[in-house]
Amino acid sequence: MSETKKMNIQTVRQTAREKLKGFCRVCPECNGKACVGEVPGMGGMGTGTSFKNNVEALAAYRINLRTLHGVKKPNTQIKLFGQELKTPIFGAPITGNNFNMGGALNEEEWAEAMIQGCLTSGAMGSTGDAPDPAMYKAGLGVVAKAQGLGIPFMKPRELPEVFDYLRLAEEAGVLAVGMDVDAAGLVSIPVSPKTKEDLKTIIDNTSLPFIIKGIMTVEEAEIAVEVGAAAIVVSNHGGRVLDYTPGTAEVLPEIAAAVDGRIPVIVDGGVRTGVDVLKMLALGADAVMIGRPLIIAGYGGGAEGVALAIRRMTNELKQAMVLTGCQTLEDIDMDVFF
Repeated sequence: MSETKKMNIQTVRQTAREKLKGFCRVCPECNGKACVGEVPGMGGMGTGTSFKNNVEALAAYRINLRTLHGVKKPNTQIKLFGQELKTPIFGAPITGNNFNMGGALNEEEWAEAMIQGCLTSGAMGSTGDAPDPAMYKAGLGVVAKAQGLGIPFMKPRELPEVFDYLRLAEEAGVLAVGMDVDAAGLVSIPVSPKTKEDLKTIIDNTSLPFIIKGIMTVEEAEIAVEVGAAAIVVSNHGGRVLDYTPGTAEVLPEIAAAVDGRIPVIVDGGVRTGVDVLKMLALGADAVMIGRPLIIAGYGGGAEGVALAIRRMTNELKQAMVLTGCQTLEDIDMDVFF
């Protein structure tokens, strides 16, 4: 039986609405307005302004429609961290199923949905970290079973614990490891901001490519390049850690220009469709990370739901590339905007 007969976006969303009841409304538009302040949960911190800014900043860009050209079958392939991927879409690191999503899936089940769904669709998934170290280890175990094809992210814990987490990631044979530096203000975990020297020490003490997630300024992007980060993720943690930050689409162009191709720039925040992916790439990103839409997909359909969502978004990206005259991802630049 074909995938479309077994499952579709509508059935995935309906199932997700049932499993996420009380934690996510699975709104027609995931814009942060209905879930203001619902942290824990799926909402944005405080007034929800940071979450809403992510969506609104991206929506503000208009696109030129161009059809007088020869682009018919655009190529969405990308190579990052030594992997040839079919799409520039990464699954974001997500944990805390019990307190953020209601616990219909446990940590291992969620990680399986994310990692396997991404691999099936030619993307790359991530796993996350939470107060209980068992949550990081559950995700890491799933990545290890997938021959290391996934990226575990840790919180900015104290250095001795960071080194322990790095050793676990190395033993699991993962292709890269990352840190959510924007989680430095969480009160449920012993975390703290990291100095330039801290980051250099961390990177010098692992053989793995190290990704710094949570960069929102040019100054901190420069630090990441200087200390030897393998990539950065422009992110405000989905608007879940600090109220009133700008949307990621507002700060991305300046950050991407400053990095100037020295390391890959990934971005998350408000990406809901393939057209949103096109916009983020045009603003300077090499790839995007998806969070909330894949939670809905994973809770609604497991790995198959995640794969369905990513394929749909990739097909939307291809259509947008045809209608803007972009043959490859490298062709997508600011000229697509009105």
